[in-house]
Parts: sequence; structure tokens; C-alpha cells
Amino acid sequence: MKNITVRRSTSTDLGALARLAALDSASSPRGPALIAETDARIVAALPLGSGRVIADPFEPTQELVALLELRRSQIEMASRAQWLATEVAK
Repeated sequence: MKNITVRRSTSTDLGALARLAALDSASSPRGPALIAETDARIVAALPLGSGRVIADPFEPTQELVALLELRRSQIEMASRAQWLATEVAK
């Protein structure tokens, strides 16, 4: 089994994201993205704003993309809950 990490992208990931986008014949994500790594290698990325998933076409990434989508929905729900709590407190 491979070690899997899901995390937010950082500026140090720009080169790896550009290489991944080239493999997928896509544009690199603009702005923050969630990244799926297997054994410390980026194999999929999901922009947190707009844009499509990019993934290594030579690796099985369907389940990793599902993990990225789940994490994005968790982040969005937490953000909405925080906004609602702020509005209620006014």
C-alpha cells in the first residue's frame, strides 16, 4: 500500500503542479489547490476556486480525486459554518 497525503498546495509546489498539468494536457491551477500525494509525489490536484482536477494519467487516481473532492466539501462546509456563526453573533 502507498502512503497517501492530502494537503493544501504551497508555493514550493508550483513546479510539480506545472509538470502534473503538462502530463494531463491541462493548465496549472491558479491559486490555492488541494493536492493528493502518494509516497511524497503529487499525482492529483483540485483547485479550491474554479478549474478542473488535474491528475497523472499514468497512475490510478480516481479514488484520490474523490478524497480531494470530499476534503474540499469539508473545507467549504466549515467556512459556511464559521460565516453563519459570525452572522448570528451580530
